[in-house]
Amino acid sequence: MTKNFRNRTLYHGDNLEFLRGINSETIDLVATDPPFNKGRDFHATPDSLAAGARFHDRWSWEKDVEGEWIDQIKTDWPAVQEVIDAANHTWGEDMGAFLCYMGVRLMEMHRLLKPTGSLYLHCDDTASAYLTMLLDAIFGRRNRRAIVTWKRYGSHNDASGYGRVCDVLLYYVKQDGEHTWNGAFIDLDEEYVQKTYRMDDGDGRGRYRTGPLHASAGHSGGGYDYTFRGYTRTWRYPQGGMRKLEQDGRIYQGRGGKGVPQRKIYLADSKGRPVGNLWDDIDGLNSGNEESTGYPTQKPVDLYRRIILASSNEGDMVLDPFCGCATTLIAAEQTQREWIGMDLWDEALDVVESRLKKECGDEEHGKLWGGTVFTANTPPLRTDDGAIAAPPLKTKRKGITRTPEPGPVLPRDEMLALLHERQGGKCRGCDRVYDDLRIWHIDHLNPRSAGGVNHDSNRCLLCPPCNSIKSDTMTLTALRRHNAREGLMGGD
Repeated sequence: MTKNFRNRTLYHGDNLEFLRGINSETIDLVATDPPFNKGRDFHATPDSLAAGARFHDRWSWEKDVEGEWIDQIKTDWPAVQEVIDAANHTWGEDMGAFLCYMGVRLMEMHRLLKPTGSLYLHCDDTASAYLTMLLDAIFGRRNRRAIVTWKRYGSHNDASGYGRVCDVLLYYVKQDGEHTWNGAFIDLDEEYVQKTYRMDDGDGRGRYRTGPLHASAGHSGGGYDYTFRGYTRTWRYPQGGMRKLEQDGRIYQGRGGKGVPQRKIYLADSKGRPVGNLWDDIDGLNSGNEESTGYPTQKPVDLYRRIILASSNEGDMVLDPFCGCATTLIAAEQTQREWIGMDLWDEALDVVESRLKKECGDEEHGKLWGGTVFTANTPPLRTDDGAIAAPPLKTKRKGITRTPEPGPVLPRDEMLALLHERQGGKCRGCDRVYDDLRIWHIDHLNPRSAGGVNHDSNRCLLCPPCNSIKSDTMTLTALRRHNAREGLMGGD
């Protein structure tokens, strides 16, 4: 898709409208640090670069949730609605409101990502479990690549329990197998080198370690069955590749040709020590750190440099919809990526420009800072089809085909009342009559994601069987089971 925005643009205001204004599949990487639902108010350090910055991380269903968000979620993202309902029942409506707020924005972020794109969502243990379920519902659980634990403090005293010393990074890709992945590595320290790279043939190529050549159970590569140096195995390399390694002197075998052949992995070829899903080598910031701006919840640039280097390439477009004091944007500039950011904070532009001049202004950080930061208060104009975020998976319809009738586009609650009146309060599934609209659900004949509108996508209402009603609302699971038993639409 064609980008309808400029590099180095900072959007000021509610990020939802800006996200909805960006063309689909124009972003390579989303790396963001949104609110955590901690129930606290955050303020910047007085007399700092970020003085005056503050935000409220408190959520209320009545104050923070808009009706059109609920309509969109219920109509096109039923799995997301189930996650929100679960949060309302297990945690409380503040968590449900937070997930509703995040859900409509994450739907748009999913739409904006290219097929090769990735998303990293920074959070802590307050809402990480619910956000994981939310992202599973939007991106698909198979596209969850990692849940990274970042140890930001060495120790932290908490009188009520274990000290909170870690944050969480939820890493998802748009399409498994298509996503950009460059790997992440830590520089090797001398102790690790001495312990791991213990061998040296004295041929000038230096120290090496060994690695398996046979394909172990569950290994993604390999699958070549033949005999090599007296051992019949399923090998990782075809015979031609194995002979090439042998010619290059990269095969190790025990003295006298005993032992299963192994591959020599030289220290000189190493990119570093592969990073796992526990990151304990990047410290959090404190007020005395040179990098600190005084902004509440500021994260170190090295943390986001690692993300950007691992999951994007030079020239790629990086988005941070909650950019705050611009840490993601600084990391993107330092690694020669393009970027756009979004935030409500009035002074964000001054901090972005100040940090760019300070932290991207020498050769140590790569490209010299010399660009212009553009600002915008209105969303970009879509030049693609303009479709709202749609589910990644469409429900299959079995056995019934109906021709949609033209009709008005109405909010969900108004459509419920309209269809309830048309059907005389009678359920089309079991012919029972109910007056309470709270137990009714709309049968999606033709959802918006397939080109439908409210009238033809919400044509009939089905109630659950009496023994499945456990509250004044019907769960989606109960609806599906009921429909499946009755052979009705939506039962699949």
